[in-house]
Amino acid sequence: MIHSVNPYTKETLQSYQVHNSEAVKEKIAIAQATFESWRATTFDQRKALMENAANILRKDKARLAKLITLEMGKVLKESIAEIEKCAWACDFYASHAERFLSADIINLPEENNAKVVYDPLGIVLAIMPWNFPFWQVFRFAAPTLMAGNVGLLKHASNVPQCALAIEEVFIKAGFPVGCFQTLVVGSDMVADIIAHEHVQAVTLTGSEGAGSKVAELAGKHIKKSVLELGGSDPFIVLADADVEKAAQTAVKARMINFGQSCIAAKRFIVVEAVYEEFLSIFKAEMAAQQQGDPLQEETDYACMARADLAMELWEQVEASIQKGAKALIGGIRPEADSALFSPTILTDVQPGMPAYEEELFGPVASIIKAKDTTDAIRIANDSRFGLGASLWSKDLSKAEKIARQIESGGVFINSLVASNPYLPFGGIKKSGYGRELSKNGIREFVNIKTLYFG
Repeated sequence: MIHSVNPYTKETLQSYQVHNSEAVKEKIAIAQATFESWRATTFDQRKALMENAANILRKDKARLAKLITLEMGKVLKESIAEIEKCAWACDFYASHAERFLSADIINLPEENNAKVVYDPLGIVLAIMPWNFPFWQVFRFAAPTLMAGNVGLLKHASNVPQCALAIEEVFIKAGFPVGCFQTLVVGSDMVADIIAHEHVQAVTLTGSEGAGSKVAELAGKHIKKSVLELGGSDPFIVLADADVEKAAQTAVKARMINFGQSCIAAKRFIVVEAVYEEFLSIFKAEMAAQQQGDPLQEETDYACMARADLAMELWEQVEASIQKGAKALIGGIRPEADSALFSPTILTDVQPGMPAYEEELFGPVASIIKAKDTTDAIRIANDSRFGLGASLWSKDLSKAEKIARQIESGGVFINSLVASNPYLPFGGIKKSGYGRELSKNGIREFVNIKTLYFG
């Protein structure tokens, strides 16, 4: 059984019987049969259905957002924003998919012609996490379906209601049965699904460990994969930054989704010239955040998604303190079997500490003092991750040059890192490979086919 449990109240909301191997094979067979007809539909046909999905999301956002909040503890106002963002992605690809996948004409020197076309692959398996249970799926599903593929979803086991509700959105929108299906399965079924002859590709958003296993399986079966993994995003504040705005934004960048985001700022690298000023404002803003019931409008944060995650995070904090870090605020051990966690600021963070080396997936900020700009760049790149980075400086020309030196999939200058349908999204190093969103994302799961005319 897979259980849906409210992490704030500990109430079991729903329980679901998992799909057995025969049920999974049947769903894959349905998906393959649907693909054969879906691939032949026009962009106008797909566009109409994707716009329907966007409209359903907006009309039903109150109910869907509440599902997110109940299953993983996100405050309701953030859950509503997540549903709205999903609708934005649907509209974006409904409008732009045909242009993104239009043929590229190539004029050859010998006066013969060629073109590059983008054909769908077939069934794409998505293995998705609990932290943005709708957005992570829709940023995969919208481009994948618009490209003429069909999707299978293996969602995180603690958000089964969200997983099934997403399938329901596509059915209500009029997509053919089999275009998008949710598999209620555990991780033990993933290997067989990837190995299935009809599954052509796999995308995963999750941990470094999970990504490594999925990449190994995809490689074994020679199937395309895209991985968006962990991050320990640097938030770099230079001497010429607007320090007040940077510090206020830094709190949002750390506390969004209660810190449970791959692209949440985690390592705050501040040059010593503005270190004390930044830290003073940052501490005050963090301390002002209000904990409470996630369904209440005034609540800034509620709890983590599971009690075990809260304890794992505290163990990283405690290990860092044992190695010399100082808890400016927080650092309190959570109660047994509780997902509640105290926002924490760690200073004196040094190499060798979990707060420096590892991803802290929750409301813990690691503050690191840099001597100067050169030192800040060095510290930012001193990580096995490379997902996103935030850089603060009033000199945009200088900031652009520095941004090119930072090892990450994106650098947001004078802004927090955020995904956006218009912008390619993904990482380097242990943060994964491939890109989602924008033109780049929809071209990940297509056959880039050359046509030569002799």
